[in-house]
Amino acid sequence: MAAEHDDRKNMRKVALTSLAGTSIEWYDFFIYGTAAAIVFPKAFFPQDLPPMVLLIISFSTFAVGFVARPVGGIIFGHFGDRVGRKHTLVAALMMMGLATTLIGLLPTYGSIGIAAPLLLVLLRFIQGLAIGGQWGGAMLLVTESAPANKRGWYGAYAQAGAPVGVILANLAFIGVSMSMSDEAFMSWGWRLPFLASIILIGVSLFVQLRLEDTEAFKALKATQDSQSHTEVVVRSPVLQALKKYPRTIMLAAGAFLSVQVTFYILIAFTVAYGLNSPTVNLSRESMLVAVLIASAVMVPTQFYFSGLSDRLGRKRVYRWGAILTGLWSFALFPLIDTGSLPLIVLGITLGLAFLGMQYGPQAAYFTELFSTEVRYSGASLGYQIGAIVGGALAPTIAVLLWHELGIIFVSIYILLAALLTLWSLSLLEETGGQPL
Repeated sequence: MAAEHDDRKNMRKVALTSLAGTSIEWYDFFIYGTAAAIVFPKAFFPQDLPPMVLLIISFSTFAVGFVARPVGGIIFGHFGDRVGRKHTLVAALMMMGLATTLIGLLPTYGSIGIAAPLLLVLLRFIQGLAIGGQWGGAMLLVTESAPANKRGWYGAYAQAGAPVGVILANLAFIGVSMSMSDEAFMSWGWRLPFLASIILIGVSLFVQLRLEDTEAFKALKATQDSQSHTEVVVRSPVLQALKKYPRTIMLAAGAFLSVQVTFYILIAFTVAYGLNSPTVNLSRESMLVAVLIASAVMVPTQFYFSGLSDRLGRKRVYRWGAILTGLWSFALFPLIDTGSLPLIVLGITLGLAFLGMQYGPQAAYFTELFSTEVRYSGASLGYQIGAIVGGALAPTIAVLLWHELGIIFVSIYILLAALLTLWSLSLLEETGGQPL
């Protein structure tokens, strides 16, 4: 009984630490998206361009982080499968904390000219490398430690970091924005949320000093050590993952498209749409509050449906999330166009709730798709390829579709992503509860 109590206590510590680390890591990644919609078009680019062009350019720098994510997944995946989940996660957390803090210290275009956007892009690339490595480490630290019948539930702790990160990012911008004039906010106030990310360095030190690596990895390491005298040890888990699971990696990426396309439209594009559409024209604070409330609802939604996937299977829950996401996209923008804050909150909230049906069970699902020796690499590649294809240009594409064809085509874009996810799921196996 004492041993069982200790196991549960340790599992809670691992889960809550993973939640804390991923929340602050995603906060760092998402404050960039909020700033790209509100601040960066005026702070880091020449002001002789039309506002819509500046918004598109700003969102394009947002996409740089996604370009870097598969690279981060490859680099950190290699070391995560070779030296352990914990040490690799610590390195990713430290990298993110430093890059985001430096963005908060960057001079503007008015101070150093073209060097300002170039340095911004470089730091955004480093952010992408970090997030590319963080997800696999945090997710495996939890799911490989969890009991098989609760893997979905505990995996939700790692996944909840995304909506919690959105909440923290929006709270930071709302708090700063409401505490000073618009002039002060655009001049220096926007920097404070970026500088606050130095807290992430403290979280990384806690992970390094207080947590152990997973039992699955330690068992793998012991096996490799015992075989090292007689067999050739695989030097590149990434290449091994690509050789062993090419189809699974690509289908996992496809299964992630609905989440990525819709998520970044909901948390970034809708803010820009609400501020720039003549039919809406709401305040910055109102749109940020709408996204904040919706993200808060997404958190318990993820936990509920993650737990449900332990009982009903990963694919069934994931599939219904994709169906509802695709259909809801056609209600989203009519609700926003009303200009009514409660209806806007309803539109974004249900969109993120349906995404939670997919994103919540995803940690356990991707863990179970790959074997231990290449799990960090395989899961990270599937996740990050899906991220770059689905999320990198989602806000930019949404702006172009809205500007050139009309807002209904943004809904069609979301629906197409959902259909691709459903097709990918139909070709993937059910994995719920299987041993690792």
